[in-house]
Amino acid sequence: MHNELFMREAIMLAKEAMSEHEVPVGCVIVRNDEIVGRGRNRRERGKNALAHAEISAIDEACKNLGGWRLPDCTLYATLEPCPMCAGAIIQARIEIVCFGAYDEKSGACGSVLNLFEYGFNHKPVVEGGLLRDECAALLSEFFQSLRKGS
Repeated sequence: MHNELFMREAIMLAKEAMSEHEVPVGCVIVRNDEIVGRGRNRRERGKNALAHAEISAIDEACKNLGGWRLPDCTLYATLEPCPMCAGAIIQARIEIVCFGAYDEKSGACGSVLNLFEYGFNHKPVVEGGLLRDECAALLSEFFQSLRKGS
């Protein structure tokens, strides 16, 4: 039940991103049932390839917790993390990754590849497909509106 609650927070952030004409991706990081980091996609607004939701949430969580390691944390993202974000998850030592929609073009938690299966010193547990339909519908709505020019 907690997983759905936290994913709904990530969905809210994805909707905020969409309202700013960004690809609707949101992310929260949770430790001891408390959100310690939030992020949403801001690549267009920031003109920055690094402005992914997960990177922003990891940055905020590190600042809030006072270190670069995020033990006992769970990351909730509305879209399967890309290779850059999966690498940041490994570096931050995040224990569990829950994501909603699968990313068949650049997902690095199983869709294109699973970065967590390689010989890195940290291997998060992954749960994909949490509120998948709701997360995928946001992305579909966003890209349909782009194609229509609205």
